[in-house]
Amino acid sequence: MQSDWPLVRLGDHVDACLGKMLDAKKNKGDMQPYLGNVNVRWGAFELGDLSEMRFESHEEERYGLLPGDLVVCEGGEPGRCAVWTGPVQRMKIQKALHRIRPKPSLDNYYLYYWFRHAANVGLLDAHFTGTTIKHLTGKAIAAMQVPLPPVKTQRASVELLRRLDNRIDLLRQTNATLESIAQALFKSWFIDFDPVRAKADGREPEGMDAATAALFPAELEESELRLIPNGWEASTLGTLCELTKGCSYKGDGLSEGEGAFMFNLGCFNAQRVFASEKVKRYTGEYRPRHSVSPGDLIIANTDMTQARDILGRPVLIPCGFEPGFVSHHVFKVTVRRTGSHDPEALRNFLFFTFREPTFRERAVGYATGTTVLALPAAAVTDCPVCIPEAGPLVAWNNVVRPLFETIRSNEERAEQLASLRNILLPRLISGKLQIPELQAQVEEALA
Repeated sequence: MQSDWPLVRLGDHVDACLGKMLDAKKNKGDMQPYLGNVNVRWGAFELGDLSEMRFESHEEERYGLLPGDLVVCEGGEPGRCAVWTGPVQRMKIQKALHRIRPKPSLDNYYLYYWFRHAANVGLLDAHFTGTTIKHLTGKAIAAMQVPLPPVKTQRASVELLRRLDNRIDLLRQTNATLESIAQALFKSWFIDFDPVRAKADGREPEGMDAATAALFPAELEESELRLIPNGWEASTLGTLCELTKGCSYKGDGLSEGEGAFMFNLGCFNAQRVFASEKVKRYTGEYRPRHSVSPGDLIIANTDMTQARDILGRPVLIPCGFEPGFVSHHVFKVTVRRTGSHDPEALRNFLFFTFREPTFRERAVGYATGTTVLALPAAAVTDCPVCIPEAGPLVAWNNVVRPLFETIRSNEERAEQLASLRNILLPRLISGKLQIPELQAQVEEALA
């Protein structure tokens, strides 16, 4: 879209720096936290697993972050970025990231939204280097041509866009809380066996009625896996599911607005129950065994980075993406009918099993490859698991089901708002949409 604003060279309006090369043997100074590629998401940071490295005092200004700095990924998903607001003190960046500090002519959040827009419409692709693994160099960033409205216009636009994003964040924070509740209950019942241990000690299990408590045995027994509840089965995940590797697609079949929905690695960038970002459209052929429907469980079998945080990560197929199929970087998980177990309950049991730390460690340990990491199917199907009896599993699923329904509703609402933001962005960046028009549309969407 042709811009009404002048195009300027980004390097003339920012102070940019690539992060520090990390070398535990050579680096000197104080141990300080730093961000890596894995810590940066679109518009947010994941700070739960920070690493530390030595930085010297003279490196503070070069590699240190100040509130308002834009942190941009150099590799992985080049251009993915977020504005740093703290609160971690003395935070640094490593070589996988760029620190971009806008000058007074450029609002930091306006630049963030420009990167988001450029990623959505493919404008960043022309600046990447590399074939298999794409990179975004500092030289390429400096050469980018960015529309430059007056600062007052930038800030007015940003204020309204951030209102949309704040509502999206609130919806997803609510979902994260609901997910953690379901995960905690899963761990209590099926990993730690708290109800069984309570009954074995002569105590009433906490947080459940007498009818639910009666579904659990009152003792643990030895198994080849470990101590498990009496009557439950020590087996492998292959007993509960089978995996189908997705379709190897051709690049010329990718389409902007037509064809089937293809679920690929981009759908796993955020850890959520339902994830639809980066779903592609595909007009080529795929086989029926690769097709997926709303509610189907899929997991990532590939990671393009050494971070390994995507390998084995699960998501459920959301509504509104039919027909759909999975790419070869994804396993479709088909639940096996096992005895009297309810298929939906087994699907949800598998979902939370894939999110347990023990499975995550297994996925990382079984990763093969040097640059591109792969998760063998056998690493999943041979994974040991304790299979509960049908009664406790159904009782747990009766609690989880309404949580999933609320999560699904919130996610659909968040997707609607994100879609509106993505529609408004190019018109806003180009100057084709005036602030009063934008304000009216945002007010209506948030009403």
